Amino acid sequence: MCRAAENQQTIHDLEASPQREEGWHTSRRAVLGAVAAAAVAAPLLATAQAAAATSASESDAALSLVLLGTNGGPPPLANRYGIASALIVNGKTYVVDCGRGAVTQYLRAGLSLPALAGIFLTHLHADHIVDYYSFPLLAAGASGAQGFRTPVSVYGPGPAGMPSTVAGAPGPVAGTVEMTRMAGQAYAASPTFFMTERAGIDPATLLNVHDVLPPAAIGASATNTAPTMRPFTVMENDDVKVSAILVPHGAVYPAYAYRFDTDHGSVVLSGDTAPTPNIITLAKDADALVHEALYPDGLASLGLPQALIDHILASHTDVAELGRIAAEAGAGTLVATHLGPGDPATVSDATWRRLLRDSAHRSGYGGRMLLGTDLMHVPVRRGHIRRR
Repeated sequence: MCRAAENQQTIHDLEASPQREEGWHTSRRAVLGAVAAAAVAAPLLATAQAAAATSASESDAALSLVLLGTNGGPPPLANRYGIASALIVNGKTYVVDCGRGAVTQYLRAGLSLPALAGIFLTHLHADHIVDYYSFPLLAAGASGAQGFRTPVSVYGPGPAGMPSTVAGAPGPVAGTVEMTRMAGQAYAASPTFFMTERAGIDPATLLNVHDVLPPAAIGASATNTAPTMRPFTVMENDDVKVSAILVPHGAVYPAYAYRFDTDHGSVVLSGDTAPTPNIITLAKDADALVHEALYPDGLASLGLPQALIDHILASHTDVAELGRIAAEAGAGTLVATHLGPGDPATVSDATWRRLLRDSAHRSGYGGRMLLGTDLMHVPVRRGHIRRR
């Protein structure tokens, strides 16, 4: 997968270069040169700047991953967009999480709105849902490449079963279905004005929303958020089977990781999670594991309240753990995303590469490791090279 077959050895150290900034897949000569010079094997680290840099043959892959945004956390950054990813399966696109700028990045990646077949939300934190309702709200009634008229299926966490602490909130914390309904009411003025002039439709008619709740038998709840469990099927069609598993993320419930299985390969997206055996179960022998990454030392310079630091440390995964997780899962490629801190001025890409390389070396992980960047395009193919 991802041209792993071209490199029968792994690279000890591969830093960014002007040539590599055009796309990680374009620097084959530099890669082979680095392989020849490497005395110690370690995982390949690679970056990409834009989907436009992907060659035509790779863009035609039946299964592709596009990282629309890779920033971790709600605070907006000038140089990273909010967390969002897209999987393209046989020409249909499935979006996982809708962080800040997801619609803009979707279009910048060259993706077609009429090809949007599904949206999956891992959990309902602001940085994962802020651009969710923008998809139907901005596309309502638009024709051609500017919008969509066929309803898009949405799958997201069901109700948490806990009271809301927000003043004026109507009842308990809402799940995805109720959240979507209330978003439609909050933005009712715009479609009302358009429909009065016969220039649009109700955005709610463009969504077919489903609350995802775990099987009752496992006993999960807001006080037992991620018990050890097996994955369960969320959706299945002729192109893809989507499975979910609960993951621990502080007070959030439910919080999910998703696995996409296709005839062409498999991709797992961790969502936000502390280390958990559930991820290893879900990602068993996956071709690609897209996992969040936290660098605890990078938090020190941000001036955050101690309570927030404690929350971040307890509910996310240290980048040092990623090699072990990928090795235990037997994942062919690990892609680090939801980077925290996400600002390159705080933690440089070179530092992230070093941290990933060290993590792989300590765990003996021999698969490929990619540092996620906005608009990175990764063709996925079954039959990856696995080195244990």
